[in-house]
Amino acid sequence: MSTDAIVLLKEDHKEVRQLFRAFEAADADAKAVKADLVSRILEALTVHTYIENEVMYPTVRELVPDLESDILESYEEHHVADLLCAELDAMDPADERFDAKTTVLIESVGHHIEEEENDWFPKVRAALGRKELQEIGARMLEVRATAPRRPQQPSSLKKAADALLG
Repeated sequence: MSTDAIVLLKEDHKEVRQLFRAFEAADADAKAVKADLVSRILEALTVHTYIENEVMYPTVRELVPDLESDILESYEEHHVADLLCAELDAMDPADERFDAKTTVLIESVGHHIEEEENDWFPKVRAALGRKELQEIGARMLEVRATAPRRPQQPSSLKKAADALLG
């Protein structure tokens, strides 16, 4: 298994996209299926945004100052995703806004993934060496082991508050 930070993040993106597609393909009245998929989406996104915010973004911001505006935008996109995840986590799948809110989350995160993979990751890879990306990836794997799994967990809430309050 690669410890390259970008490879790890792309693997997360692939998993999240698969969950998004499964949600979009689910029957409109398949509340239990959608509830399970959203639960899995929330866990995947909570872990993913946590390791990016705690390891990837601060490290790249320090090592590649030219990418600071990209990183600040990514923090804000994560903040929006965190808020939507927290709201979905508290919602009942029968709520009339459950599917709509999930769709907005999917669209927002999909946009973020496209920007990262098509614009930001190539810039990071060009600026950092293979060894640095492997070291960042190894730290991400360490942090992943203790990362929050639900949007309502204290460490996840702290991450959201830090993004909000700066």
